[in-house]
Amino acid sequence: MYKRIVLAVDLAESESAPKGLPQAVELAKAGGGELRLVNVQPVIPATFMEYVPVDFDEEQEKRAKAELDALLAGVDLPAERKSAATRAGGIYHELLEEAAEWGADLIVVGSHRPVMSDYLLGSNATTIVRHAQCSVLVVRE
Repeated sequence: MYKRIVLAVDLAESESAPKGLPQAVELAKAGGGELRLVNVQPVIPATFMEYVPVDFDEEQEKRAKAELDALLAGVDLPAERKSAATRAGGIYHELLEEAAEWGADLIVVGSHRPVMSDYLLGSNATTIVRHAQCSVLVVRE
């Protein structure tokens, strides 16, 4: 069973629970493992920095941490078996780096139904599957 599970959390999604959360929690419970929620905040291009407040990045990180903490509060696992992390940068790159640094043996990502642009350009879930050093579970809902 999986002992260290990373769940990619997109806080921009309007759904109350992130895609893959029930599956990740179930796997963590079944294997006595740990769950880590990870949100990656995009980096604002330098050309737009003059239009945003000076503390924009810090505020975004605080907001993300607060939302992740609220999600963790609803996860039915002991406190020592659940955690959260926020990162900034490219989604798949940062998620894979967090999984490697934390020693994850499973990454759970949600995916939408692909559209034509996904076949031509790829999606974050596809890139994560291709480049992950551990197992990946892609959840479509």
